[in-house]
Order: sequence, then structure tokens, then C-alpha cells
Amino acid sequence: MSKLEELIQQYCPDGVEYVKLGDIEDQGYIKLGRGNVISKQDMKDCPGGFPVYSSSSVGDGEIGRYGKYMFDDERISWSIDGGGKFFYRNNLRYSITNVSGWLKVLAPKVVSTKYLYYTLMNEWVKKVYDYTHKAHPSVIREEYIIPIPPLPVQKEIVRVLDTFTELQAELQAELQKRLQQYKYYRDNLLSFEGRTDVEWKKLGEIATEWYRGAGIKRDEVSEEGYPCIRYGEIHTTYNIWFDECVSHTDESQQPARKYADYGDILFAITSEDIPFVGNSVAYLGKERILVGGDIVVMKHTQDPKYMSYVLSTSDAVKQKGKGKVKSKVVHTNVPSLQEIVVPLPSLEEQKRIASTLDKFYSLLNDLTSGLPAEIEKRKQQYEYYRDKLLTFKRITK
Repeated sequence: MSKLEELIQQYCPDGVEYVKLGDIEDQGYIKLGRGNVISKQDMKDCPGGFPVYSSSSVGDGEIGRYGKYMFDDERISWSIDGGGKFFYRNNLRYSITNVSGWLKVLAPKVVSTKYLYYTLMNEWVKKVYDYTHKAHPSVIREEYIIPIPPLPVQKEIVRVLDTFTELQAELQAELQKRLQQYKYYRDNLLSFEGRTDVEWKKLGEIATEWYRGAGIKRDEVSEEGYPCIRYGEIHTTYNIWFDECVSHTDESQQPARKYADYGDILFAITSEDIPFVGNSVAYLGKERILVGGDIVVMKHTQDPKYMSYVLSTSDAVKQKGKGKVKSKVVHTNVPSLQEIVVPLPSLEEQKRIASTLDKFYSLLNDLTSGLPAEIEKRKQQYEYYRDKLLTFKRITK
């Protein structure tokens, strides 16, 4: 019998009560609230080292640093607009913006903050909310019904789940280290420092044709039909190159059809962040594919893999972001893309470089072996045990 099973047998053999978050708050065990308005201008006017957390589900949700702070205790935060996950915040000084809700434990001898974090994450995953869901504190008071076992049981569950998350973090840190090594090697390999046999040309001089994609709304995408690509998939799904589409659509329902062929470079000309505007990928499939709006297609006569690698370098990314103004989204266009300057060795040299970088890149991105596979395996184990550990025999009072 595991330690957790022994604790359950000792403290709650007949089951665990499931209660609404609102009832826990009414009993004075927790407090729910909402963050304050903190703009980018505020952070600029009052610079400092205290992190500001928002609704972003990227990383830990940090959007910047501020010279002031709101909290210096343990709390949980989440996106009020939905679509974001729950975050555990430790007792370092920090702030939370108004598009995030927060939860503070007032009775640590009754309920653990870290236990509530794991439980709320588990409930959020089960609900599978999309970005239209409004998760205001008043809403989740009623919607989240969670088990509250005795504190010793909570602490053991936290200990087990912390072990999984720490292992994932260690593996992720190692993968990030290798990714940085790859980027350093890629940038140096493609810098051609001291080389006199390499031309530097603008994409406008290299391209044989430019045109924009059209159409293909989200509700027009399916698992069957004609292969297609939407601009968001360049940001989230594809990397340096791809030869099969994850999305399909009814070709007959696209009145202004635009296509891409083998070797074309596809640019996403819209992004939420400047570093990602102009993200590009090479298409290496045998059949033509439909290209959606906010994608620019560049045809050329160079090695497509090489072109995609060289357009992913730090220098190319900086060029893509020049002159872009960020509001809610960032845009670029064909004239701006045409000004990007890249090195062009011979076709034979391009193929050799692309082959070398393929080997390094596959070590990082092949989900069937290596660190990414191990991280995915640990993630699945964590999610499985989180669900099992947080499911109890249910009793009512």
C-alpha cells in the first residue's frame, strides 16, 4: 500500500466531500479576486525587477517587469477571458493584471494553495474551455466543484505531483539548452564570416514570384478534403519544412483559390508578437496545397530547405521585425519581405548545409526519440497521475 493510500485509509476511508469554490470562499478558507490594470506604459514609466503576470498561457504568463508589486504571498492566477491555464505563484513579489483572476488561501491548515492549483488545473482540463469562456471569479465560484480531502492527504498529493513537474522542468531545461546550442551553431554556420564565395541578396532579387493566399476560415477546415494551410499553423504546427498538411477543406467552397507547390516558402504575415511576424516554412510536398489568407507565397530557384533555415536565423528574424508597430496584432507585407537580405552560396553548398542542419534539428524535434519524446512521456504520466490522484470516492453532507 502506498503512503497516499495509507493516508486516505487513515483520514478519509469513507470518501471525500466535493464542494464549490464559492462555498469554500463563503466559509472563509479562500479569497477570490481580480488583478489591476498595468499597461506597458506603466511598466515603462516605472521600471523595476518585479514580474507582472497576465492572461498569457505562454511560459509562466509573465509580460514584463515593474517597479511596484501587488503581492508577496502564494496565490493562484488564471485568465479571466478563458483559454488560459491556471498558474501557481510563489511568495516572491509580483503583480497580476486585470485580465487575470487570483485566489489566495486564508486557512492553510485546512487547504493547501499548491493542492488547489493542481486540482483547478485538473478541472480546467476536463472542461476544455475555449477562448470565449469568461472565467471571472464570480463565475468559477459556481462552476468549479472540487474535492477537499484532509490536509495530510493534500500534502502527499502535492509531493507526488511536484516530483513529476520537477522532472519535466529538468528535461525541458536540458532541451532548451540544446536548442540554444543548435541556434548558436545554425547562426554561425550561416554567417559565412570571411567567405568571399557567397553573395548577399535581397529576397526581392531571389524570388521569381510573390502572391498572397486567400480565404479558408476556421470553420471551413476539416480532416478530409483538399490539403490546405492557414497562417496560424506556420506559428504553431510546422517548423523548418513540411510535406503533409494537417488541415483540409472543400476546394469548391474557396472562390479565390491560391496554391503552393513543392519548394515554395510560405510566410505568416500576421502575428501577435513582433519576433514571430514573418515566420516562414518550406513546403516540400508532392501535391499542390491551398494557401489561406495572411500567408505570402514566395517562389524561387534556390534550395528550399536552405532558404527556410537561413530565414530562421537570428539575423533574418531581426530583419523581419524592422519597422513593425505592435497593437493587438502585428503585420508585415511583401515590400518589407523583399528587403530581407540573406547569404546565397552555391546550390551544392546550400544542400550540404541544409543536410547538416537537418541532422541537428531532428535531434531536437523527433518525438519518437530523444528528449522531446521523454518530455512528452513524462507529461502524459503526470496528467494520468494528476487525474487519478485527484479522483476520490465522493460523499455528500
